Amino acid sequence: MKIRQNLRHWAAKKALTTPVVGEFATEKLVDMHTDIFLGKAHEARREERRAHLDDFFDATMDTYVAALEAGMPEAEAREITHVQANFDFFNHGWTEMMEIPADEFEAHFRRYESFFKRHGITVDDPLGAFRPPGGIAEAPATPEKLDDPEYENAIAGFADDVYVDTPEGQFVGRGTDEPADVDVSQAPGMGDADETNAD
Repeated sequence: MKIRQNLRHWAAKKALTTPVVGEFATEKLVDMHTDIFLGKAHEARREERRAHLDDFFDATMDTYVAALEAGMPEAEAREITHVQANFDFFNHGWTEMMEIPADEFEAHFRRYESFFKRHGITVDDPLGAFRPPGGIAEAPATPEKLDDPEYENAIAGFADDVYVDTPEGQFVGRGTDEPADVDVSQAPGMGDADETNAD
């Protein structure tokens, strides 16, 4: 899967793994991700999906931290949460919000199979052990979109690795090295910088 990785991602990692600050950063990152993906949905469908996405992305922040604690690089930990989201979008028939086509699910799953199995994550249960005890908000599905899916926002052909786009060009592999001078104030929601490209 193609993802970005820049200073703001490293700042977000630091924020999410810092006590007290982590709770605030989670709230801001959840809001940001919900808005980004709702922007890919038809306007008439956006608000009915908001609560579900808020709950879902909140849970994936725990996945992200768990992946980091398991020793995964930042890029892979973040890609795992995107794979979870794509499983969920597919289950709801929200194909227009998907970043990868469903025929690449198996390849993505296999790359993180040990982590997914350890935490009970599957295509049918994208959150696995990270599902909150009280569950998450429901949202209407659009299963008819699965009959002839278009995946209009998906980028195919990058299932074999996490492909990181940097200002210097495309980097393939485990991601860039973490800068030594990461400032938590540069994380989304922690300062005044633009947040639209922080995904």
